[in-house]
Amino acid sequence: MAVRFIALDIDGTLLDSSSELPAANRRAVEAATERGIEVALVTGRRFDFALPIARQIPCALTMIVNNGALVKSKDGATYLLKLLDRGTAAEVLSQMPGEFRSGAAVVFDRPRENQVIYERIDWEDPRRKAYFLRNREFIAQVCPLENCLTEDPIQVMYSGSVENMRRAEAELRKMQSRAAIADFSLAVTFYEDRDFGMVDVIRPHCSKGSTLAEWTALRGFAREEVMAIGDNHNDREMLEFAGLPVVMANSVPELKSSGWRETLSNDRAGVAAAIEEFALGQPIDIA
Repeated sequence: MAVRFIALDIDGTLLDSSSELPAANRRAVEAATERGIEVALVTGRRFDFALPIARQIPCALTMIVNNGALVKSKDGATYLLKLLDRGTAAEVLSQMPGEFRSGAAVVFDRPRENQVIYERIDWEDPRRKAYFLRNREFIAQVCPLENCLTEDPIQVMYSGSVENMRRAEAELRKMQSRAAIADFSLAVTFYEDRDFGMVDVIRPHCSKGSTLAEWTALRGFAREEVMAIGDNHNDREMLEFAGLPVVMANSVPELKSSGWRETLSNDRAGVAAAIEEFALGQPIDIA
C-alpha cells in the first residue's frame, strides 16, 4: 500500500548531530507534500521549541509534540490536548527522591511565559545551558515546585546524565507499580554520545504512538499507509503502530534489534534516503 502519511521524529532523526536540518531532508519533506503525502513532526519537544525547525520547511506540517500530549498545526491551532492530572503530578514530585529534584520541571500549555517551571535554574549547567538560553522567555522558577500546579500540566519532565535518568526511570517505574498512586505514562529518551537523558511523566496511555494512531484515524489514513522514522526509546510505540517503520542508523540498539527497515544516519540525511526509497520511489533533487 502506498505511503500517504509520514511521521518524523526531530532530534537524532530529522536533525543531524549538530541539531541542524540537512537540505536533503528539507527537500524530501517538501517533495513528499508536493505528492499529496501528509507529514507530521512527532517529537518530545514542546511546540515552541519544535516550531523553529518546522518553520525551516515551507509546507504544511502537523506538530505532534510533548511525546503525543499535544497536536497542533504549524500556525498554532490546537487539535488534540492530553493533560496530566495535577494531583498525579504533585504525587510524582513529592515521591521522587531528592537527587532528581534539580533536574525536574513542570511543563504547561501556555501562550508564552511560564511554560516550563523549575524549582531552581543553574544557568551555567553544562547539560542544560543551551536549552535554558534558547528557551529563556518560556521558563520560570517556583519554589517549592509543587506550588506551580495551579492547573493541569502537560508533563513533569526530568533531565540529567544518562546514568542519573536511568535511576529516575527505575524510581518512576516503581511508582507505576504501586496501586496507591494515580496512573501515568513515561516517555524515555537517552543520548549516550552526549551523556544526556530525559524522562517525561505524561497522561496515562499517552505516547507518540497512541496519538499518531488517533490523529491518522481522524485524518482517514489506515496504519498501512503510515511511515514513521525514529531513533530513540520514545519512538518505539510510534514505530510499532506504523505500517512502515524505519529506524535510523544511529538509533539506540533496542530499536535496531526489532527487525524494522533501517536508513542512513542523521548525519547522512537518513530521512531523505528513507522518503526517497519508501515513499517516493525516486531520487530527490536537493539543489
